Amino acid sequence: MRAVTAPEPGGPEALTVVDLPDPVAGPGEVVLDVAATAVNRADTLQRQGFYPPPPGASDVLGLECSGTVSAVGEGVTGWSVGDEACALLAGGGYAEQVAVPAGQLMPLPGGVDLVTSGALPEVACTVWSNVFMVAGLQPGEQLLVHGGAGGIGTFAIQLASALGARVFTTAGSPEKLRVCAELGADVTIDYREEDFVEVLRTHGDGHGADVVLDNMGAKYLDRNVRALATEGRLVIIGMQGGVKGELDIARLLGKRGAVIATSLRSRPAADKAAICAAVVEHVWPLVADGQVRPVVHDVLPLERAADAHRLMEESGHVGKIVLTTR
Repeated sequence: MRAVTAPEPGGPEALTVVDLPDPVAGPGEVVLDVAATAVNRADTLQRQGFYPPPPGASDVLGLECSGTVSAVGEGVTGWSVGDEACALLAGGGYAEQVAVPAGQLMPLPGGVDLVTSGALPEVACTVWSNVFMVAGLQPGEQLLVHGGAGGIGTFAIQLASALGARVFTTAGSPEKLRVCAELGADVTIDYREEDFVEVLRTHGDGHGADVVLDNMGAKYLDRNVRALATEGRLVIIGMQGGVKGELDIARLLGKRGAVIATSLRSRPAADKAAICAAVVEHVWPLVADGQVRPVVHDVLPLERAADAHRLMEESGHVGKIVLTTR
């Protein structure tokens, strides 16, 4: 099979298309003939040598995919050869085939085609697990989403809005802010020109954010804590703004707040299976009836993975960047 790896750390040019042995379905696994995968920030970090795959995971990049089941391993029930599905992966998505634990396989949500479904598993599982399962966002609460125009941001805005939350989001251009508003954000914040803490204070009824979904890490830590409401929950899922920050514990204590850092990729297979099942139960119906939709910026062939990484790192995209195998 054709696959994309990064044999040596480097820029997008480090990505290499190689021929690898076809995967075999082990016990509890299925093999998918991949139709599409999508680019995530974690892929660019792995390419640079900063985010190696967990022990036992494929060195091939790619944390999600869609495709058709071509083999079913021992002990797998509920899936048959020929079924279409999408999957959450620890790696291996940038390839023509991938073996995946059956619990991380999900049916395509109604109304979404096979290729577009390749852009859903990582964002859906990330948003549902962090904003709802971990942080427990409730209807009527206020959510602050950083990077609202990215893949995770565009999905978080829609899902939180559909489930009755009031959504604030940051983005870096008028076009991106417009898209965020169209997706359901109640208040949009230009992070280049505005202080999100002040915007929350003036437009949040003096309440602050009940939940903050943060991809920046150290750079935003202090301001995120200041933006929290009483008993607010800050969930950190990325480190684009650095890895070490100073935490004002007195301020956090005063708000009875929580700072939570989570990672999806390294979780045990059983945890991922539980998240996938919850996504199918709670999120897929909202996708099927159009309340939440995948936002795809561009679709490129697998051989142009380097161009896709350049596009992501230029940060001009809105939503997801998809790679297709055919």
